[in-house]
Amino acid sequence: MYKKYIWCLIILVAIVIIGSIGYWLISGGGYSLVDYIYMTVITITTIGFGEVIDLAGNPGGRIFTMFIALAGIGVLAYVLTSATATVVEGNLTKSFRRRRMEKIAEKAKGHYIVCGMDWAGLHIVQELRETKRPHIIIEISQNKIEKSLETFPKSTFIEGDATDNDTLIKAGIERAAGLFAVLGDDNQNLVICFSARHLNPGLRIVAQCTEMRNQDKMKQAGADSIVSPGYISGMRMASEMIRPTVVSFLDRMMRGRDEALRVEEIAIPKSLAGKSFSSLNLKKYPRTLILAVKKGDNWIYNPSRNECTIDYDDKIIVMTTPEERQELEKGLENR
Repeated sequence: MYKKYIWCLIILVAIVIIGSIGYWLISGGGYSLVDYIYMTVITITTIGFGEVIDLAGNPGGRIFTMFIALAGIGVLAYVLTSATATVVEGNLTKSFRRRRMEKIAEKAKGHYIVCGMDWAGLHIVQELRETKRPHIIIEISQNKIEKSLETFPKSTFIEGDATDNDTLIKAGIERAAGLFAVLGDDNQNLVICFSARHLNPGLRIVAQCTEMRNQDKMKQAGADSIVSPGYISGMRMASEMIRPTVVSFLDRMMRGRDEALRVEEIAIPKSLAGKSFSSLNLKKYPRTLILAVKKGDNWIYNPSRNECTIDYDDKIIVMTTPEERQELEKGLENR
């Protein structure tokens, strides 16, 4: 896009040089260099000042002036119209895109809201996309939105302040399944937690907390879970030192190019309450490995398919692919 403006600038400079040389030849060198350049510029820009170089009785000089005027005006007009079109087109594109994303958000249900697209937000969105979970991103910075769209062109963005109730409502907070408060400021995350909990009491909220002393406040404001970047990075570094093979396995499992695996939790619907584990017929899902069942506050590891009975609100912990997780969830819901 910028190449055409560079070429226009080169052409304008060439016209100024040609015009200055032309006036120097026409006048016989009786004026200064500034006069020649000035004469060329006022001709191109049609300012309308009087002729610095007297062209009275000089038809050739006036024909040359007309040529310089037409060429210069043509290039200037092209630059101005192109620049105007670029600005207007860009504004219209942004306006249409903003409205389209707001319409998508109006229909969203059971989605996740990510507040902030700093380093944590980028990784969260990447994981939501890879595991095929619907999500809407709130970001106040237009520059961050533009950069994020290059990486996540299919994601839905709401431009606005995540601490504002109206922005959260635009993102469908009342119909959302969860919210990530991951702005760089603990105070802002605190306000987001409080506002989100007020707008949707059943929402699950995960908040980033930089200062450990603010964790209790985050809990009181409505956060279900709090993540400290310092704690997570410290645990990761310790694991890299004392159990590097495990870390390598988990990294390969989550970031493998061939097939992404995740440890997921699957909720038991009411229709299956009281049935045996074997009745779920999980053999239909060959890429799913059953790890455990969470029953209230208790855990059953490597559950027996015949002896274990499942209840409503039990959680099955499985290792599976994003695609098979969706199939499993739909299969259980339809039984």
